[in-house]
Amino acid sequence: MMAAVARFRTLPINTLAGASGRRAPTKAFIKAHLGNWVREFGSGLLRFGLSASIALAVSLTGTGVSEAKVAVNKPELLPTEYTTVIDVAGFLSDGQENRLAEVIAALEADTGYKLRVLAQNYPETPGLAIKDYWDVDDRTIVFVADPTFGNILHFNVGAQVDLDIPHNFWSRVEGKYGNVFYWKEKGEDASIEATVNAISYCLREPVGYNNCSEVK
Repeated sequence: MMAAVARFRTLPINTLAGASGRRAPTKAFIKAHLGNWVREFGSGLLRFGLSASIALAVSLTGTGVSEAKVAVNKPELLPTEYTTVIDVAGFLSDGQENRLAEVIAALEADTGYKLRVLAQNYPETPGLAIKDYWDVDDRTIVFVADPTFGNILHFNVGAQVDLDIPHNFWSRVEGKYGNVFYWKEKGEDASIEATVNAISYCLREPVGYNNCSEVK
């Protein structure tokens, strides 16, 4: 099962319409329906809920829904050759993409965790098409870099990753490398590279009480 990390940002369309199809849902309504969504969305062991920027996006504040985007599925935006780093937004140079792919390949060979990176500007994204393209499973981390919602970092993790890595690690990475001040000053590419390195460092630590306690 894919676990939405740090904040509940993604819900399917049918949970948002309500009885009339016009009123925005309350926070309580979304929480009440979240369990059914996780059980019903997708097929088999995998229940794939992508981040706010890929599927229907919901950002919850103290009072309820602040943003919503319609689900996107554009397989035509996928590269013709397989890659673990997809940049449809043009944030990365070719050299940066190659370096990140090397880091990801080494991480997967050493740990078995599958880190995948998608850089996009909603709605220009392959969206849900990445599920099959990357063969997302319970050892996969999908990292989406998209500045649409302010914080550029969005994560969805597989069930095994969710068991091994503390939940607050992802929110701390968001706070350090994803905030608007960081990526506007240093660039989207710097935010992406720093995040990949932080995740790689974390996933190489032995699983235990204090693993990933620091964001490197």
